[in-house]
Amino acid sequence: MHELFARLAEIDPEPTTELEYGSAFELLVAVVLSAQATDVGVNKATRRLYPVANTPQAILDLGEEALRKHISTIGLFNAKARNVMALCRILVEQHGGEVPRARESLEALPGVGRKTANVVLNTMFGEGTIAVDTHIFRVANRTGLAPGKDVRAVEDGLMKVVPQEFLLGAHHWLILHGRYVCKARKPDCPHCVIRDLCRFRDKTPPA
Repeated sequence: MHELFARLAEIDPEPTTELEYGSAFELLVAVVLSAQATDVGVNKATRRLYPVANTPQAILDLGEEALRKHISTIGLFNAKARNVMALCRILVEQHGGEVPRARESLEALPGVGRKTANVVLNTMFGEGTIAVDTHIFRVANRTGLAPGKDVRAVEDGLMKVVPQEFLLGAHHWLILHGRYVCKARKPDCPHCVIRDLCRFRDKTPPA
C-alpha cells in the first residue's frame, strides 16, 4: 500500500482539486455545482459568477434568477441554484457568512452531502478525509485497494488502508488517477505507474 501511494506521489507531489476557487466559500459552491457535472464545466460557470458574486451575502443580493443565468450551462442548474441560495442564507444567518469547519454543520447545508463535506474538509481545511466519487469508487474496486459495494464502504475501507503520511493527498491522487489513467471504458494500463500492484484482471494490453 505504501508503494502504491509513493508512486502516485512521485509523479504528482502536491495534488489538488481541478476546481478553481479562491476561498472556502468559492470551493464549497464549486463542489455543490460539480454534482453530475465536470470540473471543466463548473470552472467555466464560476468564472462568470465569482467576479460578480463570491460571498454568501453577494449571492443572496444577486438573487436566484440571476444566479441561474450564471450557472445555466451546468446540469441540474435550477435545483443547484435553489440549494446555493438556501445554503448562502444559512451561512449568513447561522455562521456569520463563513463556511463552518465542522462536518455536521457542513452536511446540514442544502446540497451538501458527505462527499462534498469531505472535499471541503480535505482541500480547504487540511483534514485527512476521502471523498469517494465515481472515479475513486472505480479505482478502489478495480485495483483491489478498498473494494466495497457502496461509496461509504469504499470510504471506510480507504481510511483503514491508506498510510497516514499519504492521507491528505490520497483523495486527489485517486480521483486524478481514475480520471486520466484508470478510465471507465478503456483504462490506460500500459502507462499506469501502479499496474503491477493492481488486481484488475482485464488490464488493457500494450499496443
